[in-house]
Amino acid sequence: MRAVDSNGQYSKIDKNTILTGTINAKTDIRIDGTLDGDLITTGKVIIGKDAQVKGKLFCENADIEGVFNGELTVSGILNLKKGSNVEGKVHIQKLIVESGATFNANCSMHSEQDGVKKLNNINEEKKAKKVANIL
Repeated sequence: MRAVDSNGQYSKIDKNTILTGTINAKTDIRIDGTLDGDLITTGKVIIGKDAQVKGKLFCENADIEGVFNGELTVSGILNLKKGSNVEGKVHIQKLIVESGATFNANCSMHSEQDGVKKLNNINEEKKAKKVANIL
């Protein structure tokens, strides 16, 4: 995994964890539990085989083994592993689908520059909201 240099460390949502809300990160994240909400990161997201994610996900790259339902924006590569199940709306640059994966989504593909631009715009909007909340 690669994002901000974090010495090989990444954030993890454990198998027995249920999280509701919004996560903003600059590191890679592995989800093995349940997330109901939004996840925004400039790193890679791994959704483990027992994970359930519902909401919006914005990231650089993603590997999915579990279940995702919602809106997924990946500026780089989306890799769907055997046994994964993805439903909703997907915006990606590159797609890899292994045999045995389920992909029932409205999918649009973009160039590398457009994906990076979209991720940067999301980060700028997030910063603007913080400033507005402070004021």
